[in-house]
Amino acid sequence: MSERIRILLADDHRLVRSGLRRLLETQTDMEVVGEAGDGEETVRLAQQLRPDVVVMDIAMPKGGGLEATRRIAEAGLPTRVLVLTAHAEEQYLLPVIRAGGAGYLLKSAADEELLDAIRAVYRGDAYLPPPAAAMLLRDYMRRTGEGGGLAELSPREREVVRLTAEGYDARDIGERLYLSAKTVETYRRRAMEKLGLQSRAELVRYALRHGLLGTDTAEPS
Repeated sequence: MSERIRILLADDHRLVRSGLRRLLETQTDMEVVGEAGDGEETVRLAQQLRPDVVVMDIAMPKGGGLEATRRIAEAGLPTRVLVLTAHAEEQYLLPVIRAGGAGYLLKSAADEELLDAIRAVYRGDAYLPPPAAAMLLRDYMRRTGEGGGLAELSPREREVVRLTAEGYDARDIGERLYLSAKTVETYRRRAMEKLGLQSRAELVRYALRHGLLGTDTAEPS
């Protein structure tokens, strides 16, 4: 038999750990070498047992899974962290990846997907289900300014950005687009959040860079 994948389970719910253990112990290439119920215990057992993979929950006491993931990565342990969480939101995914997590999987995933994810991170691969990969791509495009933000804008948001960059205020834009000034402000706020912009000056530079208006538009002071 080939060497087994040594797994540490980290979750503050005993029943969750028990269910995971029963599943993993049916696999001939996996063994559970320990269980932890909080962040501090997870780090201590990771240092002591040096497992191949930690299946980590985010919401745990005493530091939580995110801090435990960061500390395991910073310690240089030969351990890969697979985060198993109920949270699908981008605000949870990105910090996990930045903390050094090797994979991210929802607790609602099927058993077979969890087994595949464990094997993938053990091999040294990253594991992200398609929705999570899409979130990372959107974040990358937004941070690198490679036009990814424009793809996220609705046609109405794009038009409001263009007219704002051209110097029109919310009332003028509303008259042109048959919208209330308040609705225009809402479109503009959403668009600027998606583009990661903080001011009209930034918006004008962005619009120029991505061809939303002519090069003779004056930038506001």
